[in-house]
Amino acid sequence: MKHTFLFISLFFLAVILFSCSQNKNQSKTDDGWIQLFNGKDLSGWTVKICGYDSGDNFGNTFRVEDGILKVRYDAYDSLRNRFGHIFYKDEFSHYRLRVEYRFTGDQCPGAPEWAYRNSGIMIHGQTPQSMDKNQEFPTSIEVQLLGSDSLVERTNMNVCTPGTNIVINNQLILDHCTSSSSKPVYGDQWVTAEVEVHGNDIIKHIMNGDTVITYQQPQLDERDATFPKLVKLNGGIMLSKGTISLQSEGHPCEFRKVELKILDE
Repeated sequence: MKHTFLFISLFFLAVILFSCSQNKNQSKTDDGWIQLFNGKDLSGWTVKICGYDSGDNFGNTFRVEDGILKVRYDAYDSLRNRFGHIFYKDEFSHYRLRVEYRFTGDQCPGAPEWAYRNSGIMIHGQTPQSMDKNQEFPTSIEVQLLGSDSLVERTNMNVCTPGTNIVINNQLILDHCTSSSSKPVYGDQWVTAEVEVHGNDIIKHIMNGDTVITYQQPQLDERDATFPKLVKLNGGIMLSKGTISLQSEGHPCEFRKVELKILDE
């Protein structure tokens, strides 16, 4: 009897420990939201900075302080096109992604003018391991995050397409960026950026609760240098899933929430 009780106790302890290990890098709330950023460290994420190997977080560019994922450039003398991305470990297809972010401080010396108060959320992306060492941006769909102030005013949550194309109103869009219908976002305020993704079908950008652009049929661009390699890895031109990453484009920014809910296919 004692041996049976001991066995049962050890069995349930093993189940509990296994469950804890499975949820070490992400936790799921009662309403189905998975916390991709745990507020403590970069567990579950991989950094890829142009000019450096995958996993090399040069200059501690991506860091966690005070429960916030921060992008900083205090170790840079000049940006020199060292654009960076931090990738979540899993790929996703049908989901809703919610990110709370803001811009802070001054732009890194040497950053291009267009990168002023500029960052992004990359979806349907390639893996960091498949990127070339000197590749500046992952082939992906970019949810462009832009801030405005007295120096510059522009729409937010536009769509950009590094190495990809999209379809809007049954027309293949070959332009790199397409503007949304959003109003400008000023100052250092926190913004809620959401993306609703339905595989290779409809994708929506939602800013502070308002849908600002919709498109569909994300696909690889045969004009891009990454196309021959990625079309083989992807098994075709159409993109129905991929990585999620956050950008480092030369302006300090902060992310205090990154969460995801899986949607039915």
